[in-house]
Amino acid sequence: MADVVPGPAASAWKLALPLAVFMLAFFVAPLVVLIAMSLQPDSGGHAWSLAQYAKFLGETFNLRMLGETLWLGTKATLVCLFFGYPLAWLTARATPRLQSALLFLTVLPILTSVVVRTFSWIVILGQQGVLNKTLLALGLIDEPLRLLFTETGVIVVLAQVQLPLIVLPLLATLSRIDPNLSSASAALGAGAWRTFWKVTLPLSVPGLVAGCILAFAACVTAFVTQTLIGGARLVYMPLAIYQQAVGANNWPFAAAMSVIFMAAVLLVVYVLNLLARTSRGQIYG
Repeated sequence: MADVVPGPAASAWKLALPLAVFMLAFFVAPLVVLIAMSLQPDSGGHAWSLAQYAKFLGETFNLRMLGETLWLGTKATLVCLFFGYPLAWLTARATPRLQSALLFLTVLPILTSVVVRTFSWIVILGQQGVLNKTLLALGLIDEPLRLLFTETGVIVVLAQVQLPLIVLPLLATLSRIDPNLSSASAALGAGAWRTFWKVTLPLSVPGLVAGCILAFAACVTAFVTQTLIGGARLVYMPLAIYQQAVGANNWPFAAAMSVIFMAAVLLVVYVLNLLARTSRGQIYG
């Protein structure tokens, strides 16, 4: 009897099995434990209850903190997009040598620890920091600006730290756009700005949405940057979860906060994907 040769489907399952086991062990299982812990009424309880969720959703302070965290991520993502899109556009159209240099400078911050980069920004933004001393020396200000422990400072640092996350997906998308499309648009009488709005920008929507999702998720969960730059005066969800888990030792409430926070972030991601599908439908419809 001839040996049975496994089909492509069986081979694919064998290749995917290690990844499936890894995801189950290090993502699904911890998530199940987190959800189970959030359903405990207190640290020593064993009955299932939604008391922790009711506690969080029943307090205006918690809801406002969640909204401020999501709004912080939105503003930081918009700043990343404001600076990242032109950088990605220039890199995609640069000569190969200049493109390599720009790409290296874009990726370089990722190679540095986020803690080191954040402490560097403390040196820059402090009242006796580089920025204030420069502005005072130039006579542009009369007294040092208060940049640390403010939301503006947090947004600036988050945008710089997470900028590569929005540049790289945009660069990949812009590099795949056929240059002949811009030439055809110009041949039909469209100017540079009209070509950008009608051709380049719509075709770059997939990379734009992917970059925004990555940057937003990284900004709202940036515990180190939010804590070191924002200080104790600005409390966002990551710091509040840490305080409940480590400071107050209230793990069920911290778990419930984590689940709610994760659901809110996933909802924003879903809305972004929905907008991207709608935009693609308008372009190709």
